[in-house]
Amino acid sequence: MGVEQILEKEKAGLPEWKDEEVAPPHPHFFLGNPHGTERGDTTGSRLLITLVINLLIPSAQIVGGIYAQSMALISDAVHNFSDFTALLIAYFAFRIGRKGASPQNTFGYARAEILGAVINVALLVAASAFILYEAFQRFLYPQPVIGHIVIYLAAVGILGNGLSAWLLYRDSKHSLNVRGAFLHMVGDMLTSVLVLVSGIILIFRPWYWLDPLLSFLIVLFILKNCWTILRDATGILMNATPRNLDLEEIKKTLQTIPGVCGVHYLHAWNVSSTSIAFSCHVEVVDQALSRIEPLSEKIRHELLHHFGIDHPLLQFETVRCGNGGLLCELSCGKQDV
Repeated sequence: MGVEQILEKEKAGLPEWKDEEVAPPHPHFFLGNPHGTERGDTTGSRLLITLVINLLIPSAQIVGGIYAQSMALISDAVHNFSDFTALLIAYFAFRIGRKGASPQNTFGYARAEILGAVINVALLVAASAFILYEAFQRFLYPQPVIGHIVIYLAAVGILGNGLSAWLLYRDSKHSLNVRGAFLHMVGDMLTSVLVLVSGIILIFRPWYWLDPLLSFLIVLFILKNCWTILRDATGILMNATPRNLDLEEIKKTLQTIPGVCGVHYLHAWNVSSTSIAFSCHVEVVDQALSRIEPLSEKIRHELLHHFGIDHPLLQFETVRCGNGGLLCELSCGKQDV
């Protein structure tokens, strides 16, 4: 029975093996998208279209914001430029990630997007400092703002970001990388709505202080996103347990599988924002290695479909090492000594 037949049986809910069959080696779940290349090709083209849109919109907003003397419009444009950078990082990460693993990079190149995200955060913080400085100057020395131009360009931002969000929506359902870009587009669309409302108010009321105030609000929105990106990137670079995983729950689930005597020494970490690696020691009764393969497949199936773990590393043993706890590396070390 080939790997393709095994996966088809899993999808249909059929048992992976018959008792009389000899189980072949388990298939590896590749990092990234294991479901083929059609979806990947679609993701790449949609990201490219979104890139073009998010380059044209802030360019027009910068020119219009300078002409209309609107810091709110300029700050919205700076934010949109930052999202262009984020989309560019996402696209290059998508292209680089498809190269796969190599002897020098055995987990592939997917973490390039994490390094790029950290750089992007630094650029965003610098841009936010510039916006705050200019907005503070506008509070001290208010300047008239041309509300009609603000309205027109904010409407362009709403349409462009709305189209970008629509293009990325389908791929955001199965890719965390694209989902982050999708949320950026939705956030930009909402920001453009605020700028539009500001422009409408300025037509009827000379509240020029509203423009720099809105700039402060946009900066707060930018910095909030920066903190989220930096927190997630730091967790991935530190090999922290993904926030949506509970190791205790995984341990209890695996111990309910027939044939598993115990599970300990659990580790889980993000290889990238879309791939989770996991390792553990699985205690079984003493038996031939070939008889463990069906059990290994059941564990891998459980990890993938219930917890989203696509790169499991299992070590089977007949004698419990250490104290058998969730993290028993200290006890294991004492035992080895």
